[in-house]
Amino acid sequence: MQAKVINFNDKFNQFSQHWSPRVIAQLNDYQFKLVKVAGEFVWHKHLDTDEVFIVIEGTLHIAFRDKDITLQAGEMVVVPKGVEHKPMANDECKIMIIEPQGVVNTGEVESDLTGLNDQWI
Repeated sequence: MQAKVINFNDKFNQFSQHWSPRVIAQLNDYQFKLVKVAGEFVWHKHLDTDEVFIVIEGTLHIAFRDKDITLQAGEMVVVPKGVEHKPMANDECKIMIIEPQGVVNTGEVESDLTGLNDQWI
């Protein structure tokens, strides 16, 4: 296998759907996923894994049951496993998430926003 440069902008230009993660690389059992987000997501948690949000472009708000945080481009946060949260963005925001292969974006919650797994671009 050869090392390959991945350009985030090229990858973001390949899809338009919001809240629909696209896998761009895998490191052992962890997938790097790009996501375009806008509006509100659903309250959810991941019982078996932490989740990292890295903002590439825009502003991401994440509500927790006890506080809210705001992330700007170039910032990230790790949400510990089992912590309920709800991401949202007033305008389109481009983010990267890193999580184990097979993690469902809405955790245990069934929603219209539940994305398909392993969608590579």
